[in-house]
Amino acid sequence: MRRRPLVSLAAWSVPETLPAAVSGLAVARAVDAGFLVGRPEVGLAWLAALVAACGVGALGSRQVYRRLGDLVEPLRDELVRRVVHGALHRAVEGGGDDGAVARLTRQVEIVRDAYAGLIVVVRGFLFTFVAVVAGLVSLAPTVAAVVLPAFLVGLGLFLCTMGLAAARQRMAVRAEERLAGAAGAVLAGVRDVVARGAERHAAALVAGPIEEQAAAERALARVAALRALCFAVGGWVPLVLLLLAAPWLVRRGLTTGAVMGGLTYVLTGLQPALQSLIAGVGGSGLRFVVTLGRILDATAPVARSRRPASVTPGPPRARRAPGSPALCLRGVRFAYGPQAEPVLRHLDLEVAKGDHLAVVGPSGIGKSTLAAILCGLLRPDAGCVLIGGTPVAHHDRLSRARVLIPQEAYVFTATVWDNVTYLRPAATSRQVAAAFAAVDAESLLEKLGGLEGTVRPEWLSAGERQQLALVRAYLSPAPLAVLDEATCHLDPAAEDAAETAFAARAGTLIVVAHRLSSALRARRVLVLDGGRAELGDHASLLATSPLYRELLGHWHAGAARPGSQIQPAS
Repeated sequence: MRRRPLVSLAAWSVPETLPAAVSGLAVARAVDAGFLVGRPEVGLAWLAALVAACGVGALGSRQVYRRLGDLVEPLRDELVRRVVHGALHRAVEGGGDDGAVARLTRQVEIVRDAYAGLIVVVRGFLFTFVAVVAGLVSLAPTVAAVVLPAFLVGLGLFLCTMGLAAARQRMAVRAEERLAGAAGAVLAGVRDVVARGAERHAAALVAGPIEEQAAAERALARVAALRALCFAVGGWVPLVLLLLAAPWLVRRGLTTGAVMGGLTYVLTGLQPALQSLIAGVGGSGLRFVVTLGRILDATAPVARSRRPASVTPGPPRARRAPGSPALCLRGVRFAYGPQAEPVLRHLDLEVAKGDHLAVVGPSGIGKSTLAAILCGLLRPDAGCVLIGGTPVAHHDRLSRARVLIPQEAYVFTATVWDNVTYLRPAATSRQVAAAFAAVDAESLLEKLGGLEGTVRPEWLSAGERQQLALVRAYLSPAPLAVLDEATCHLDPAAEDAAETAFAARAGTLIVVAHRLSSALRARRVLVLDGGRAELGDHASLLATSPLYRELLGHWHAGAARPGSQIQPAS
């Protein structure tokens, strides 16, 4: 915590609590020295002084909230950096982090808001309590002796419930992460789920986590009921005791104004302070401690000596043999959950260095799932995936081994140069210009104002964003390029130019085909049929694969352009 903003916050807290310190005294003096002795002008003057103190307190509150951001926002920024760094680190190491999205989109904001609330509440309680105690002692020590013990008992009971509440809050956070992971897995495969008719299986996958989170929330509600009991003891019992003791106190010489002042201190000082503390610490404060601990645990650096193992046994890490294939799949199986039908079953595949493979199949059959598995974004339930002879999970720099261009291309607000070179920062202007020319995107470069032109995603069409992503991938040093319907928003001529450029690029090319023209350009074609796969060239698949013939027939009937000169690759 930074010292200077903290000192400033404490300094402005003094005038903020001035009304709590003088409220009881002002009421007592207004009654005893004013209204009860027939001098209303004195009573009104004391009340006017209380109003002035409230004005000073409002000024202090304004300054407190203005300085709150100096303490809160640096913490939020640091947590965002930790979450993103931890997720990227685990991705590079080949591991998954299903809870990263929940941490970044929800838990960081919970910590930020809870931290701000915790500072306000604890600071307010401490300063208010000190101010009220000073006021009670100045007013009448006997009133303080009646009021404070019950208040402290209620406070102590609340503090005793914090251990139970923390355990329940941790349960809720873990349940939330498990639900986010399960829902994310189902939503990521929604096309495959619909295509395979596995909606009930998908619903079953998230039903358990949903019920678990609901149970955790019900447990938190029961803890909230205990907090209400603590407030009744610490907030209302002192008031009742003071009312019951009032006749006795008056007989012992205490004035009516002093009794009313004591009641004022309880009602406007102690009660609100305890209520705010219980609501703040028991709610947002508890979420802050538990959620922050969860984030710190989940984003702790992963030592390279403890790199997470791949899901299935794979070859030990070793020097890659010169003759090893660019890509190798052995017995790969994948399903979106234990009860779902597998999207891939025992898939074996070798793609040689320099090969050009097209992946085709009906919509929703699992082509994009296969692309994600090839690139290490999804882990297979069984089998292993090797790039250049090394398991995907063991690559030190996976981004240097493969590059993926998805259907919805990602660009960001920056210059054209920044958008296309971040996978290859050392690229020269000549290399970048050659990449634009290779994928037939020179007109787009001119439209954007050259390499120093500004890119704003909302200004570009889907096809233009894809062209920028293709240039970026073309420049990448990765020897394996995977195009997952990466040209679906381009016209056939632009698609032809882009795929031809990548086929001529040094390295290996895998194209998840949007149009069957991609299969005609490829050396080999992999046909996915839900439960099995067929591999061959265009001619052999025409002879052996009814599904390939059907896909090709539909494409010729509905998508082929008159006069097309596309020929199968030799």
